[in-house]
Amino acid sequence: MKKRIALLLFNALCFLGISQVPDHPIDSLQESLIIIEGDSIFRSSIDLDEVYVFGKLDFPNYEEKLRYYILRRKTIKVYPYAKLAAERLVELNDSLARITKPRKRHKYTKEVQKYIEGEFSDELKKLTRTEGQILVKLIYRQTGKTAFDLVKELRNGWRAFWYNTTAKFFKISIKEEFKPDLLQEDYLIEDILQRAFTSGLLVRQKSALDYDFSELTNKWNTQKKGGKE
Repeated sequence: MKKRIALLLFNALCFLGISQVPDHPIDSLQESLIIIEGDSIFRSSIDLDEVYVFGKLDFPNYEEKLRYYILRRKTIKVYPYAKLAAERLVELNDSLARITKPRKRHKYTKEVQKYIEGEFSDELKKLTRTEGQILVKLIYRQTGKTAFDLVKELRNGWRAFWYNTTAKFFKISIKEEFKPDLLQEDYLIEDILQRAFTSGLLVRQKSALDYDFSELTNKWNTQKKGGKE
């Protein structure tokens, strides 16, 4: 009986001793692990999307304020078309990469052309001249290519020239690029997009261009202050 009690006490002491051992990783690294719902992997950190802190919009006069909000309305209206164009271009290139025979590639490209034209034509006809020009810039932002070059790739050089000449008649250049580092209006368009992405008004799609919005903001704010001085 005494032996049995002694054995039970021994087991209890062993259990208590084990339970008091600090729960440290084997390599003694102090690390807080995070469990993310739906993920079976323990993580030491969580990757967060880049977030911009926006300053209060400041306009020197009513005309500039009106200009910004008109630009905002037009940019938000046409951005989904630029986003859709970029998605279609990626789908086209991915599909063409899997087609080896030139004849089949040509046939597939023509089918996609008809589909895209049918998808865009009716809506694009409703755009104003300035909305059309903003769209051209945003297509460059999303694809890294001008609308002219995209037409040239999908059609041919003459077709692209014809598109550009027709667009010029309405004072729209489809060779226009998006340059937020050089043109203030393009920076304002980028500012509008970033604010709309953050608020959830627009769905973010990564730009094909390489620039830092924070650096752009610092640059244009510095120039604005320099102008006031």
